[in-house]
Amino acid sequence: MSVNAGDLDAALIAAPQHRARSLALAFESEREQFFLWSPVCFGAGIAAYFALPVEPQLVMAFVPFALALIFRMASMRGSLPSAVLAGFVLAGVGFADAKLRVETVRAPVLTKTLRNAEISGTVTLVEVKYPRGQRLTIASPTIAGLAPELTPVVVRVRTMSSHSAAQPGDRVRLKATLSPPAKPALPGGFDYARTAWFDQVGAVGYAFAPPSIDERVDSGTLTVRYRRSIETFRQMIASRVRAALPGETGEIALALITGERGGISGATNNAFKNSGLFHILSISGLHMVIMAGAVFYSARLLLAAVPFFALRLPIKKIAAAIGILGALGYLAISGGAFATVRSALMILIIFGAVLIDRPALALRNVALAAFLILALYPESLLDAGFQMSFAAVTALIASHELLVSFLGTNSRPHPLARVVKFFGEIIASTLIASAAVAPFAAYNFHQSQQYAVLANMIAIPICNVIVMPAALGAMILMPFGLEWVALKPMGWGIEGMAWCANTVGALPGAVGHLQEIPTIAFALMLVGGLWLMLWQTRIRLPGASLVLLGLVATPWMPRPDVLIAQKGTLVAVRDASGKLSSLPAHGSKYDLERWLEYDGDGRTARDAQAGGAFNCDAVGCIAHVKGATVAVARHPAAVADDCLNADILILDDPKPSDCAVPTTVIDVFDRWRNGAYALYLGRDESSPEPRVRLETVAAHRGERPWSLLPQRKRPNASGDGASGASGLPKPRILGAPEASAVKASGDQAQSAGGPADKAKASEPRVSFDDDPGEIADTDEGHESQ
Repeated sequence: MSVNAGDLDAALIAAPQHRARSLALAFESEREQFFLWSPVCFGAGIAAYFALPVEPQLVMAFVPFALALIFRMASMRGSLPSAVLAGFVLAGVGFADAKLRVETVRAPVLTKTLRNAEISGTVTLVEVKYPRGQRLTIASPTIAGLAPELTPVVVRVRTMSSHSAAQPGDRVRLKATLSPPAKPALPGGFDYARTAWFDQVGAVGYAFAPPSIDERVDSGTLTVRYRRSIETFRQMIASRVRAALPGETGEIALALITGERGGISGATNNAFKNSGLFHILSISGLHMVIMAGAVFYSARLLLAAVPFFALRLPIKKIAAAIGILGALGYLAISGGAFATVRSALMILIIFGAVLIDRPALALRNVALAAFLILALYPESLLDAGFQMSFAAVTALIASHELLVSFLGTNSRPHPLARVVKFFGEIIASTLIASAAVAPFAAYNFHQSQQYAVLANMIAIPICNVIVMPAALGAMILMPFGLEWVALKPMGWGIEGMAWCANTVGALPGAVGHLQEIPTIAFALMLVGGLWLMLWQTRIRLPGASLVLLGLVATPWMPRPDVLIAQKGTLVAVRDASGKLSSLPAHGSKYDLERWLEYDGDGRTARDAQAGGAFNCDAVGCIAHVKGATVAVARHPAAVADDCLNADILILDDPKPSDCAVPTTVIDVFDRWRNGAYALYLGRDESSPEPRVRLETVAAHRGERPWSLLPQRKRPNASGDGASGASGLPKPRILGAPEASAVKASGDQAQSAGGPADKAKASEPRVSFDDDPGEIADTDEGHESQ
């Protein structure tokens, strides 16, 4: 039978139209799932805002929303394009919401390091820090020599003395070294300054002497008095817990009750991290579910035990209301950390669903919680805790719904089957949650815990059955002075969990180290995972392809050949084995650890500094990377030779005007303005000189409120000075620089003289004391993700 050519052409033309119609019908069948994409679209708008290289004006922030709304109103209501445009409207709202949040929390940020600054203010939070000292959060501070309009709203000071008696509500005075919040340690690294911006923390620092207490302030607004009373109550709980459980066991108990983790040693923290149990130490969904769930079931059991209540009252709803009160109480005493707020909000939505006779565990509740959190705290989108928490919860509920649809439910399982089911659920939930958070762990922390399933099988039952119920019992018994009755078994459970963490974390290969993965790979896995979990029909299957593409793209991230810290004393190059080898540098442990972490290298900072890639003498060091010569000049006497022979020159002084041979010169002013550098080397056959691609922290951060670039000072009126030092600097004796003290504007501090003080440049010498990214050699400012 012959086929008419006209019919064949018509069929070919109709085929795409038929496929488009089928696709539209497939999405129409998923219309009930459209709501689940609302926080995704909202979050996409927030992500677009934070990805901008420059800060938009407030009016311009509403333009995407206005444009999307116009197109949405012009579309056919109820159609698929209309639903897509509604997603763009939500994205526009998210973009504007992020901008409004930034402006709402806008507050002054310190622009330079202040030495021996006199500070007075009211303590709002006291955190014990291991192995000694406290971290004080001081609100409405007064800093001597600093104008009120330039004074940060909040400062955090680590006191290195263990003898401080400061309590929340005390007005204190102390002298401390203050610095701006830390810049990223490398281009694309974690930006603590951005996190501090949203906390309105404008300065961090340290003090060696304890603060002097002026007075206790009992006045203030209702909110201030409430926060003060809560902090005082938390301090009372801490003293009672430490009395019953001395040592690190008590510190872990305190972390689970009040969220105060400062007393836990680094070794214990690492053991819990390496074993995959670190989520137990942070009050999050697990603890909130156990605590609020225990309150809910206890209240329901007590009400059901009284026939009068059981037959006449909706005891499930009453128990849910009591569970809400329990969750709010736990939130208050836990310090109100963001992860705890997020978990409490989720619990409130679940219990709220019970009150209105809706399913408690449903993806719609997860979507609603995510939307509310993003609306209130848009910056939480960038928080690893938010990402991993909702990824795990979404995956668990989506998997539960899928399994129920296939297997159904058995209302009366055999007792033995219940035991098998209990441990099976732990294994399954750990596997599902681990798979869901793996991309986030790789992207944010560059690690994976290989034996997390084993550790969670042992520790989670202990936490669920012994530790958290005992914590609830301790809080109930505390008004009667009998908290020790419950804290003792809680301590036994904590010791069991600690044993598990130390044992599993010490197993060979317990931790896998992953190098930084490309953002595009992470985005593909994220979108693919959402596509798989949020749809219910076969249209979810392409999500698996996106996840696979993301996995394939993970090794495509190029690794830098040379890394230079902002302070310049820390320089690392990639040796012949492909690993980083760095120069020894005082106070550089944090930066070097971050470099190794992003490189997927499990070595310690000391091991990396022991590498032999550099050849050093008294005036500088030289290394060879991919055929290029990298010179680090530590003394002006080395600059002349390095300018003639090096391909890449790193200087602690301003660049000399006649240093023309090196392909790349990075001097003290470059690092002051741009932060840390990452250099990528290559060669062209047509040129003997290496091809150098530079990336800087400043370029990655852009011009945002939390990342303002240092302002160049204008040359003096006489026009004296040039863009660099005139001619090659002459050698001078080490330890005898002719430095003159430079008075800082506003009498904030005096700049310490440096090796470039004699150089005549177009701007005054700015010492490292003026470096806005310098952080003292304590852990303050280094509270990364």
